[in-house]
Amino acid sequence: MSGMAAEGGLTELRRGVLGPCVLALLELRPRFGLELVRELSAADGLLTSDGTVYPLLNRLRDAGLVTSEWQDNEGERARRYYSITPAGQETLAGFRSDWDQFAATVGGVLNHTLQGGLAAAPAPDSASTAAVTAPGTKGRRNDRHHH
Repeated sequence: MSGMAAEGGLTELRRGVLGPCVLALLELRPRFGLELVRELSAADGLLTSDGTVYPLLNRLRDAGLVTSEWQDNEGERARRYYSITPAGQETLAGFRSDWDQFAATVGGVLNHTLQGGLAAAPAPDSASTAAVTAPGTKGRRNDRHHH
């Protein structure tokens, strides 16, 4: 996979996990948007563009997973704080239970350690390839008709 293609796949993966990561941060306490951007950016490449967080927060709010309210704390400018809802907590709990199994499965395939799955099957070699030729063909491939 070229560097460009690998980066595209990683970008898609980041996009897929960003919502649950935002919910996990909000589970600890309400936060304002820029605070979420800073924390996600600090998480080793999890966030590559600040512009992805605000549309995500709007989608999470529209889905009922977070709420938001403006707070005007003394000595600070007004900020919109986001909080996780009970539906957001349920969604996060479901993602957590699915994530562990998913990550283990992907890791098993990528590292050829998946037990009882496709990663455990040996790669074909010349001996196994020869075994699939028809008897009496003396090693010729049996995919052409010779007249």
